[in-house]
Amino acid sequence: MGLIDAFWHLLNFVAPAFAVGLISTGMARLLWRKELAGTPWQRMATWAIGADLLVLCAGLALSGHDGKMTTYASLLMVNAGALWWGGFGPGKRVRRS
Repeated sequence: MGLIDAFWHLLNFVAPAFAVGLISTGMARLLWRKELAGTPWQRMATWAIGADLLVLCAGLALSGHDGKMTTYASLLMVNAGALWWGGFGPGKRVRRS
């Protein structure tokens, strides 16, 4: 495998984490606009994407393959928990005016 192929494999491996993390952060910000007004968007996205990347790596390590449905189901559950942590839970930091 060449360097370009390895780059594309890595990009395709992390793409679900970034897509789910960014889309779910945007949807959470739309649904809970008032409650999340003081929470920075980047902080929530960082929590979500970081947790999603950990789940993808754990799924690859445990099953030996990427793209398993159990990994994607776990990705969604952990993503919801990370968004709660970053938006409503202990990971929340309120902007000061």
